[in-house]
Amino acid sequence: MGIKIGIDIGSTHTDAVALEGRSLIAADKVMTTQDLTEGLINALRSIISKLGERKNEITSLMIGTTHGLNALHQARNLNRVAIIRIGLPAGEGIPPTFDWPEALERYVTFKFMVRGGHEYTGEEITELDTNKIREIAEEIKDKVDAVAIVSIFSIVNRDHEIRAMEILREKGITTPIILSHEIGGLGLLERENATILNALILNIFNNLISKLKSVLSSMGLESVKIYFAQNDGTVASEDFIRNYPIFTVAGPVSNSIRGAYLLTGIKNAVVMDVGGTTTNVGVLNNGYPRESSVAVEIVGIRTNFRMPDIYTIALGGGTIINCNKIGPESVGYALFDKGISWGGNILTATDVAMVIKNFSLPNANPKLVLEKYSAEYLSKVYENMKRMWEDAIDLMKTEKGDVEVIAVGGGSIMIPEKMIGASKIVVPQNAQYANAIGATLTKVGATVERTFSYETINREIAIKSLIDEAKQLAIRAGAIENTVEVREIEELQMPYLPGNAVKVKVKVVGEFS
Repeated sequence: MGIKIGIDIGSTHTDAVALEGRSLIAADKVMTTQDLTEGLINALRSIISKLGERKNEITSLMIGTTHGLNALHQARNLNRVAIIRIGLPAGEGIPPTFDWPEALERYVTFKFMVRGGHEYTGEEITELDTNKIREIAEEIKDKVDAVAIVSIFSIVNRDHEIRAMEILREKGITTPIILSHEIGGLGLLERENATILNALILNIFNNLISKLKSVLSSMGLESVKIYFAQNDGTVASEDFIRNYPIFTVAGPVSNSIRGAYLLTGIKNAVVMDVGGTTTNVGVLNNGYPRESSVAVEIVGIRTNFRMPDIYTIALGGGTIINCNKIGPESVGYALFDKGISWGGNILTATDVAMVIKNFSLPNANPKLVLEKYSAEYLSKVYENMKRMWEDAIDLMKTEKGDVEVIAVGGGSIMIPEKMIGASKIVVPQNAQYANAIGATLTKVGATVERTFSYETINREIAIKSLIDEAKQLAIRAGAIENTVEVREIEELQMPYLPGNAVKVKVKVVGEFS
C-alpha cells in the first residue's frame, strides 16, 4: 500500500503526518519559519525520522503551502513578466495592471495590446494581428522570465491565445508562456490579473520543487512523487503545479476543510479551522470546500480563478486579550513563552479557554491566569469569543436553521460545546492535523469553465466536450485515467448576453497515478 506523507504550512505551525491507507502512523508539528522552505524541510526530515527503517515505504509527498501567496505579499524574487492582451479595438479602455500595487506592478516590465479577440459566441471580433506579435517577440527576447497572454472571450474560443504563443515560439521565445483560458473564468480583467500573478511566481515553485527533490534524494527517496494541494481541496502533481502555481495559494485552508470531512465522514457542514492567529471558516459541500462565487482579491488584486469561500476572523490560540478587546494582534508561535499559563505576561485566548473550559496543555498552569484575572472577567471574554465564532457561522450559512459544525486545527480545543446556529459541534480525533491529513488523503482534481451559446451548439455536446477536457486536465495533473469521474457540473444562465448564453463549469476528481 505504501506510506503517504502530508505536510501543511500554517502561520504558526507546520504540520506533518504519515499515513498508511487511512491509518495515522506518525505525526509531528514544527514551528513555521520566516523562510517557509526551511520550516517545510524541517517538518519533512522530522516525520521521516519518526518512520525509521520504514522510510523506504514512502510513495508520495503531499504539500499544502502558501509559498506563492507569501511571495506576492512580500513582492520579492518574482519573475519579470510581459503581458500581451489581445482585444483591440474593443479592449483598450482599461490598460493591464492599472490598479495594481506598485511593488508588484514593477515586475510587469512589458505591456502590449494587440488587435484580435472573440465575441461570446466564439466569432472573431477582428483578425489577430500576427505581425504585431512578431514585433513583440523581437522586443522582449531575453528580457523577461515569463509571458502572459490574454484574449477577449478566450474561454469560448482560445485560438488567438494559442496562435500568439505559437508565433512567439517560432520567433525564439523560450521562456514560459501562460495562456489565460487555462487559468481563469469569465471576466477579462480578472482573468488577466490571475494569469499575470501565475506568471510572477513560476520560479518560486521551480526552486521549491528542486530543493524538495534534493532533500529526498539525499535520503535515498528519489522515487517519491510530489503533489501540491490546490485551492479546491484536491491535489496536483509537481509537473502540473510548475505551470499553474497560482492554484495553490489557498491550498492550506482547503486542506483543513477537506480534512474535516475525511476525519468525520460528514459531507455538509460549516468548518472552523482554529489556528494560532486566526479562525478560517468555510463550508463543506458534498465533501469538498464550497467555492467562492464572486471575484476574489489576492494581495488586493481582483481575480476569478477557483478559490474556496472563506471568512476569516482574527481569533486564534495566540490572540491577545487586552481589557475587553480581542485581537487582532497575536503572539502566534510564541504562545508557550508569552502566554500567562506558561509564565509569560500576556493574556491570550488560550489562557482564557483553559480556565473556562477546564482543560490544560503541556507545561501550562492555568491557575496563573486566575492569580491575575477574576473568573467573572474571563467568563465575559470567553462569551465575546463565542459570539465572534457564532457570528461567523451565521455569515457562512446559506439557509435557515442550525447546521453541523466541525472544529479542526490546533486551537479547536477552545471551541465551545454549544453555539447558537450549530445543531452539533464535532471536534474529531486528530483535529490538530486535519490540514495535513486533508492534503494526504484527498484526490487529484481539475476544473474547467467555458461559456457557450446553446443556439449555436447542442447542450449535450457542449457539456461532453467540457467533461472530456476536464478529464484530460486531471490526467495531466497526475490522476489515473480510469478513475477520473465527474464530481460537479454547474450551469449558469447569462441573461445579459443574447443567444441563450450559459457559463458551464465542470469539476472532476481521480485517484493518484
